Amino acid sequence: MDLAQGLLLNEDALKSVPENKKEAFVYDWLQFLQKVLKASQKNDIQEKQAKLVEQLTSQIQKGCGPPARSLIGHCLAALYKVGDSFTIYKTVSKCNEIVKCKDDSPSYLSTRLAAIVTIGILYESQGRLLGGLFPDTVQVLLKGLKNAESQTRSETMLALCRILIGLGASASMYHRDIYKAGKSCLVDRSMLVRTAAAQCLTELIKESGFVYTNEFEVLVQHCVRALDGSSYETRSAIARLLGNLVACTQKPRPIVTKGKKPSAKEAFDALENGFVHAGSTGGARELLKGSSITSLRSIRVGVTEAYVEFVREIGTEWLSRNLPSFINRVLNILSHPKATPNHIESVYSQRCVSYILRSTLGTRLGETQQQTAVLELCKIIKKQLSKLDAFSNETTNISSDTSHNQHILVSCLQETGSLLRSLGASALPLVSESQSGVLDPVLGVLLYPSLSARLSAAWCLRCIASAFPWQLPGLIEKCIEKVRAYKSSDEALSGYTAAISALVGSAQDTPGSIPFDKTKVIFQLADDILRSAGENARLSVFRAQGAWLLFGSLMTLGPSAVKPHLNKMLALWKTAFPRSPSELEKECKRGDSFSWQVTLESRSGALCAMRSFVAHCGDLLNEEFTRKLMVPLESAMALIGALPEIIKTQGSHLKASAAMLRLRLYDILAFLPASVYEGSFSSLLRELVAEFTLTDNPSNTTTSLLRSLCHQDDSILLGSWLRETDQSLVEEQLSGHSASGSGALEHDPTSIYLKPPANNVAPGPLPLGVSVIDAAIALFGLAFPRVAMKHRLQMLRHFDTCAKQAARNPQRQRAIQINVFTALICALKGLGDCKKRIGGADVRSAASQLIVDALASSDTTLRCAAGEAIGRMAQVTDDQAFVTQTIQKCFEKLKTARDVISRTGHSLALGCLHRYVGGIGSSQHLRMSVGILLALSQDSNSPEVQVWALHALSLIVDAFGPMFRSFVDPTLQVILTLFLQVAPYHVQVHRSLSRCLSALITTLGPELQGTAASISSARSICLTSCAIMSHHIDAQVQAESVSCSQQLHMFAPRHVELASLVPRLCKYFTSWHLVLRRAALSCLRQFAQREAKEICDIVTRNKNNIKSQLVGTTGLEGALFQMLDNETDTKLSSDIRDTLSHVIQATAIEKLGFWLSLCKSVLAASSDITLSSGDDKTEGRNDGEDVQSFTSTAESPKKTEYGATTVADSCTGN
Repeated sequence: MDLAQGLLLNEDALKSVPENKKEAFVYDWLQFLQKVLKASQKNDIQEKQAKLVEQLTSQIQKGCGPPARSLIGHCLAALYKVGDSFTIYKTVSKCNEIVKCKDDSPSYLSTRLAAIVTIGILYESQGRLLGGLFPDTVQVLLKGLKNAESQTRSETMLALCRILIGLGASASMYHRDIYKAGKSCLVDRSMLVRTAAAQCLTELIKESGFVYTNEFEVLVQHCVRALDGSSYETRSAIARLLGNLVACTQKPRPIVTKGKKPSAKEAFDALENGFVHAGSTGGARELLKGSSITSLRSIRVGVTEAYVEFVREIGTEWLSRNLPSFINRVLNILSHPKATPNHIESVYSQRCVSYILRSTLGTRLGETQQQTAVLELCKIIKKQLSKLDAFSNETTNISSDTSHNQHILVSCLQETGSLLRSLGASALPLVSESQSGVLDPVLGVLLYPSLSARLSAAWCLRCIASAFPWQLPGLIEKCIEKVRAYKSSDEALSGYTAAISALVGSAQDTPGSIPFDKTKVIFQLADDILRSAGENARLSVFRAQGAWLLFGSLMTLGPSAVKPHLNKMLALWKTAFPRSPSELEKECKRGDSFSWQVTLESRSGALCAMRSFVAHCGDLLNEEFTRKLMVPLESAMALIGALPEIIKTQGSHLKASAAMLRLRLYDILAFLPASVYEGSFSSLLRELVAEFTLTDNPSNTTTSLLRSLCHQDDSILLGSWLRETDQSLVEEQLSGHSASGSGALEHDPTSIYLKPPANNVAPGPLPLGVSVIDAAIALFGLAFPRVAMKHRLQMLRHFDTCAKQAARNPQRQRAIQINVFTALICALKGLGDCKKRIGGADVRSAASQLIVDALASSDTTLRCAAGEAIGRMAQVTDDQAFVTQTIQKCFEKLKTARDVISRTGHSLALGCLHRYVGGIGSSQHLRMSVGILLALSQDSNSPEVQVWALHALSLIVDAFGPMFRSFVDPTLQVILTLFLQVAPYHVQVHRSLSRCLSALITTLGPELQGTAASISSARSICLTSCAIMSHHIDAQVQAESVSCSQQLHMFAPRHVELASLVPRLCKYFTSWHLVLRRAALSCLRQFAQREAKEICDIVTRNKNNIKSQLVGTTGLEGALFQMLDNETDTKLSSDIRDTLSHVIQATAIEKLGFWLSLCKSVLAASSDITLSSGDDKTEGRNDGEDVQSFTSTAESPKKTEYGATTVADSCTGN
């Protein structure tokens, strides 16, 4: 493509280029032209400017692909900026005429879109020169919206957004017209148009006061309506719009407006109504009367993200000044009955509020303000406790008000714990003996009537113990005293035993923090409580639960602490269960409903303590002890079989206790070797299969394991990439499986003493129904490899029968199929891990039939599961003919089928077969596979087929590696062509293309350094594709562009321009998208290993052009330090520290003074904060001084476990 590198387009060379490569030739020329124009002077281009304008406008009229449209606009903007601008009117007028044209043919669409994009870019760059044409341009664009298709509507809104950026307040005469059009497009049926409209209105807010005064309520309602059924990208854009809208009402604005800005109360009322009622009044609420629960949740998730965006926009200073009112307004959401109508919806609302608090108080405030936040949260806890006297009447039911107050308490306690854990030793004054403002309220909640509140208080105490390990013995002693003092109170017994368990569990974070004598006291306390369980019928359940919870937590201390009590524990476990089948049979014939509830709860607790022992004391689990442990476990398995009859006799209210017993049994069996309970497989497998085929379960409950069992590369099809976003805590609510995102401590109290999550939030066990199915599937996967062939065949046929019997109820059939395929994948994975085979021809046939039927399912998740299953099945078969026949069937189906579903399912099956069989095992099918998938990937009539075909192709590239080399060139050519032709709104296609490109770069590897013509061509295509990806609208594609550039730098460093790449990476430091920040830091980390000094110099030279608040006077080094204090993601923080380490090693000697000064300012900022922590009056002033001494941004420094202070301290050798 050297012929494309000239100031003017080489038209003769273009004519000689093959038709399928002309678009790439033009794009290369445009890319080169843009670089040249940026570095040119007026004299350099004066003679050729007229010809350049002619060639560029000619490309507009010819109708170019999406990436070229943007480049043409930027080239024209750069040309008029450097050269003469007197022809800019003529160019824009020509574009206006193109937009005006009433030609609605598909061939003219690309011409119109190119003109619209060019108009927007020219106005953004040279808006002041085009003021005279502005009225005509806006009228043309607005008029064209009326009958336009979705892509034109989207590009028009983006063009109007750019016009507003370029002209600012000068465009005020048409602000209302643009607002009217944007408001209409905000509720468009196309997600692409909604997103563009949200971006346009966000820009309009900055210049027009009437939007956030007179039109405030109307626009909020439209935002709420736009969130209904929105995609992640649309939801993010609308959340930013809504957050900016509310922020503008609270900012002092110089713009004079006729309307009155809403007060803080009115603004927050609007957001609150949007969350609680899905709209304040009128249309939005009426709209949702017939909406599904999923639509309601998508609105609530969007409004939740808007709260966070509001704080991000308005700044830390406002939040610090209005901290009490902000916290109260956010928590007030949970006081509305409509926000908490039932348990699951209450959990969803709590997680939304927790996300707001974590994303604002946890990441936007400095240490001083965080300490203030802790005190404010504790004041709210005290206020809630004052509404209830826990000891007024032990039998009083929780009132309606109290049931809503518990949700507020849960959110307060969990955020308090997270804040104290992150603050660490700097928060010591808050929890000291002399300062009871934190500990007393938390301990007080342990007596609250609500279990969720008590468990949250226990979790908060665990966070305190993790932050201040030296206080752990004292806290445990205090709780033990309370248990003995209030032994007749069920709430006290439940709350304080949970607190002790949580505190004991915290010792996993700080080993050795609990003295051995203290563990003996806790063992004795648990034993006493358990022995007294039968003395008081009202307290029996609470005593049994509390005692076994204590025993379970003590097991986490490890073998040395448990060994002295091992014989006693074994005796207790044996006592908890019948000693023989005859004793169990007699037991089943006697007892009443209450006694069975106590029995089931006690045995669940015993099994849970066993599970904790097996998980944490493996050194004590020898063959002899395992045999002894199997005695109560075999009794428990026998009891499982009798549970249906017990429930039928004693009442359905025992179902929850029975389900918990089954969960505990499945959990512990999964930790033990399958050989020890092999004799019970027959009865056990019946229970497991009945569990996930929903035999006795009327609910359509689905497992949560499917996405985690599928290959991580399939996240592009399953949507599981949402877990890698900052909003994953709330976005999980919109996931596919039952009760997704509804984790809560009360679903499994044992989570308070198990290993905590890494992201500093409270654990969130899923509801019991989902957890039981998950545990059953996990155990099934371990047992299946040891099952006889005839039983495997019976189960596979039974799976098929269950799915067919539910055909009349599609929703139930889908639930059964999801569970069955998850179990099947788990079983096949277990076979692979054990190096065993699936079985003979009859077993393979039954499994194949089950899978092949699902490949044509209309459900995307099922097709993905079927593809994964067929691949794993090929991996565990010893018949090569089976693999060949299966691949041939896929070929035949892909050649003959014309429906989208069959094509997508069998494309993925083909990719998965190659992935799991490997390149050597399926090399004879490579040519045909690549040919078919390349053909399908170019099916422009079906973007969905393109996505699946490209994804399957990327799997094959990964599987074959260097063996794919002969197919690299045609595949790269197809990828570049699709990048140039496929519209950006087909985001999934571009993501698949990006993934495929990354796999191809890995395949080429060090060959990319070569000078051969074929290598140069391949390298050029890779670089061009990366450039196209870097300008894409989707963050995932941009992140993949960074990753591909990182690979290219590793294999061919001379051909990657760091001078342009590094500034782009720095811009991503403040990106709204976690995936972009991760990609940028991962790439910088690699660069810093060899070119640390060079990248620092590049940032210093370009700091004025890098539009990032973080890159200030302290350059890249200061930006990295501040990111350490802002970021909570573990992987991202690790990359930041590694990058800083490499930079310090490379530049410390040369820039010693700079580093000492920077580290000193960071440490001084921390010291000032610590000194001012007790003085609330001076907190704002000190924080401002600290910020200025650290960097040029407006954010407050904050010390975290691995924050800037820690790194700076290690740098100075302290």
